[in-house]
Amino acid sequence: MMTKVAMISGASRGIGRAIAEELGRQGIALSLAIRDSALAPGEGFAPAGMMSFAYQATDPGSERAWVEATMAHFGRIDILVNAAGILRNVSLADGTEEDLDAMLAVNLKAPFRLIQAALPLLRASGQGRVVNVASLSGKRVRNGNAGYQMSKFAMVALSHAVRQAAFADGVRSLALCPGYVATDMTAQAPVPQEEMTRPEDLARLVALIVQLPNTASISELAVNCAYEAMF
Repeated sequence: MMTKVAMISGASRGIGRAIAEELGRQGIALSLAIRDSALAPGEGFAPAGMMSFAYQATDPGSERAWVEATMAHFGRIDILVNAAGILRNVSLADGTEEDLDAMLAVNLKAPFRLIQAALPLLRASGQGRVVNVASLSGKRVRNGNAGYQMSKFAMVALSHAVRQAAFADGVRSLALCPGYVATDMTAQAPVPQEEMTRPEDLARLVALIVQLPNTASISELAVNCAYEAMF
């Protein structure tokens, strides 16, 4: 059996790093987007093989370069995880258009370009998997950060667009929609981090879902650390 290969953006820390660690532990080779080489995992992180790439989500040419480098190194791509993301506060009363543009550039346009670049290889896999780390903020509106919510609602739509475009070729796409997760991004959140979902638990869920057969497709997964009527 051929070793599967996963490309993971945002692999330096947080949810992306946890997913990379779990997939590596399960025998999947990794192509990791890590801008700072000092943050690259050490030896033994991915026994099946690992490479890192200085991917820049704001550089429109970086996606195809990363896909090409991954193919040159491994010869195949089976899984794509879009975990890179940023948070800026852009409400209807406050925030700048520059901050809105920055969130849309990293949270939406970069994953769109990366999927475009990788989709032919995911089709060729026959069991291609795309995981877009969205948010419960992409499913409902609970605070005033309209800009962040817009970017995550759009990411959920992107996940469904992937399913519509490539389902017949064995590609399955998941919109992962967590609430508060204990990462650097939520350090100032109004919920204590010890009460938040752990990145490692999300990683275990992702590792299970990407290895399900084509006949068990999960399009969205909402994961919450607190009670909400719908989630």
